[in-house]
Amino acid sequence: MKRTAGLRTTILRSLHQLVSRKIYIAAMIGVPVFCVIFFLSLLGPGLPLKVPTAIVDLDNSQMSRQVIRSLNAMELVDISDRCDSYVEALDKVKNGSVFGFFVIPTDFQQKALGNDTPTIDYYTNLTYFVPGTLAYKGFKTVAVSTSGSIVKTTLVSAGVGDRMAGTMLQPMVFQEHPMGNPWLNYSIYLTNSFVPGVIALMVMLVTVFSICDEIKRGTSVGWLSDAGGSIVTAVAGKLLPQTVIFSLVGIMCQSLIFGWSHFPLNGNPWHMVFAMILMVIACQSFALIIVGALPNLRLALSIASLIGILSFSVTGFSFPVQSMYGSIGIFSYLIPLRYYFLIYVDQALNGIPLYFSRWYYIALLVFPFVALLLLGNLKKHCLRPVYVP
Repeated sequence: MKRTAGLRTTILRSLHQLVSRKIYIAAMIGVPVFCVIFFLSLLGPGLPLKVPTAIVDLDNSQMSRQVIRSLNAMELVDISDRCDSYVEALDKVKNGSVFGFFVIPTDFQQKALGNDTPTIDYYTNLTYFVPGTLAYKGFKTVAVSTSGSIVKTTLVSAGVGDRMAGTMLQPMVFQEHPMGNPWLNYSIYLTNSFVPGVIALMVMLVTVFSICDEIKRGTSVGWLSDAGGSIVTAVAGKLLPQTVIFSLVGIMCQSLIFGWSHFPLNGNPWHMVFAMILMVIACQSFALIIVGALPNLRLALSIASLIGILSFSVTGFSFPVQSMYGSIGIFSYLIPLRYYFLIYVDQALNGIPLYFSRWYYIALLVFPFVALLLLGNLKKHCLRPVYVP
């Protein structure tokens, strides 16, 4: 009964702490909600289409006009401006009206029909990386198809049959079947990586701040007293409201991603809900490990921020862990977000049975047990709070 009363008192104390400062509401609700709405609205079409591009046609031949029509037919490229010179096109790139431009030389058709190698120059502003690379992708596609068409015309005029010429140019036909994201939707990749990463970052920062703030203000003695002197009860009572709020916010974000936006969810939705709850608990435990080892507000927040930001890079969202340097790859398995990502790949994208993801769930459950080992050191500092700026 005494422990239950202490837990209840500590929970009420934690709730009062959360509503007493706006920073908690902003970090726990405002930031994750803003992040998911931002990505879902910004990348609503899934992929930037019809990138504004200029063309400088110095040849004005039938073949150059055919190339321009082919470029304009690409869904990634929009020939929005026709310029008379390189300087004029470059000025349009500098003022931001286009993201790149093509230059067709004066002897383009003559060289193409004369078995020479004509050159089409493409200039792009890679300050805007995505539009620039998408326009270049469309240009490469048209360049390959145009060169193939020229060679095929030359072979047919030399007496080679039309079917034979096609076989010589493309002896093998490739079929591309993207798995997990067949629409090549950027939002499916970015939203499902950044939103959980932001939630994990906020969980660690709020956990560190709420505990170390007690030590900084010298109220940690009263906090422990409300919990009946038990550090386990004190930590559980303080973090339980945060766990509920972060879990509800995370599940709401999942509902927007998988339900409202219909992102791929090939497995049981409850598997992802369970993974989100475990990730929140694991991130809180990870923050407890930091606080237990270094119960200083400034240093603990700095370490939690650093690890939270690095999680976006080293957990495998943007670069495979298997291709990282060994020291960095091993570090990725020490971060809770890594296991949520692996569960997402297995359950949401691939939809495989839960049995094959069991170790990832178990890994998330390991973090609370590790945190328990450092609670003794945290209790010692809570009983003798000394703030070191």
